Amino acid sequence: MDQSIWELLSHGGGAMWVVLAFSVIALAVGIERAIAQWKFVTRARALGEQLTKCLQRGALEEGRSACERSPSPIADVFLVGYARLGQSKPEHVVTGVHRERMRVNQDLRTRLWMLGTIGATAPFVGLFGTVVGIMGAMGGFKGDESVKFTQVADPISQALIVTAAGILVAVEAVILFNFFSQRANRIATEMKLLTDEFLELLLEAPRDVQPSRGAKKPEGEKSEKAVTKGDGDGSREAA
Repeated sequence: MDQSIWELLSHGGGAMWVVLAFSVIALAVGIERAIAQWKFVTRARALGEQLTKCLQRGALEEGRSACERSPSPIADVFLVGYARLGQSKPEHVVTGVHRERMRVNQDLRTRLWMLGTIGATAPFVGLFGTVVGIMGAMGGFKGDESVKFTQVADPISQALIVTAAGILVAVEAVILFNFFSQRANRIATEMKLLTDEFLELLLEAPRDVQPSRGAKKPEGEKSEKAVTKGDGDGSREAA
């Protein structure tokens, strides 16, 4: 069966064009997700290790600078913790960081619904094209005309091409969906571990390097020390 690409696409009353569009969309989403998730875990771990070393020695500003320079999306999560440190309660710092982490997790699953939709609907679009193709082929015969098998086999085989293409595109979309969903779950787990470690080190950092709220000692305490010091000097002079 020698047919040009345009003849193949004309099968199924235009359903083959829909299947082809599904294939292109699935491939485009797969490439876009591969770029978005490329080296995500590697970069996140590298930033986490660098940040851990900075926090362990109390270099908060150095850690903040490392986050600002990092291309990893998890840097935005860490910067939320820095922004809230010293300005909010510790529990508010934790909730703010985890909220930003959930936003990054959602970004990792962007457009995956398109792959799931294509995987579920492409076979039915192909089946629809096959039914339309068979109906068109059968409608071309007259009622009183004797039909040979060779006359029916060719139109039916052409119509079945649409179903085969729909199933192939569905398999492609499902494989991509499962692959990137699994990677997103793995990245989410890694981000949870890195975020928990970051919060522990950030909230337990040395007090002298944390942003101060400008707390002052009571004036009474200062005056009491001053009076005590004066009394001591006076007693020594009297002696």
